[in-house]
Amino acid sequence: MKTVDPIRDPLKILAIKNNLKDKEEYRNYLVFTMGVNSALRSSDLRNLKVSDVLDNKGDIKKYLYTRVKKTKREIRITINEAMREAINYYLKKTKVFNPEQFLFKSKRSDKPIDNVALFYMIKKWTKEVGLVNERYSAHSLRKTWGYQARVHHGASIEMISEKLGHRSTNVTRRYIGISQEEVNKMEAEINI
Repeated sequence: MKTVDPIRDPLKILAIKNNLKDKEEYRNYLVFTMGVNSALRSSDLRNLKVSDVLDNKGDIKKYLYTRVKKTKREIRITINEAMREAINYYLKKTKVFNPEQFLFKSKRSDKPIDNVALFYMIKKWTKEVGLVNERYSAHSLRKTWGYQARVHHGASIEMISEKLGHRSTNVTRRYIGISQEEVNKMEAEINI
């Protein structure tokens, strides 16, 4: 099985978001923003409906509740400010308020975008910001959350492991892409 990489550089994440907004790709801006902020697996992310993020008054919910396909576990995710902004942007531009509609509807049908389409979208977005040597896919969005939480927000491996639903912190360490270069840098910095 080939591993995929997280998007490590916060400036590249911002560049992707800005590109999508500049091109007025409302749905894609939302899927990217929700993906890197929710850490949902692609299958769970793609199947979100409008009713998952809006209450019956049309207001954005505080939490997103979903049942994870892989583990069958129900989870609660805080809809943070970045997601809230992206949801507002998407809804204002598209006027989508049907609670049963998929948030990330395919352009060709009423079904959600499929994993292959999302794979090619992410490849395109990363290439546009100069990320060409790494391996990116739909799963990169989830991995990006873990990597960013650890490197730029100081989250513990245990907390990240819990968020991602991993059974072991060893899985989480491999999953979020702790590289040999990072280990060597740490070794050089720790002088006891």
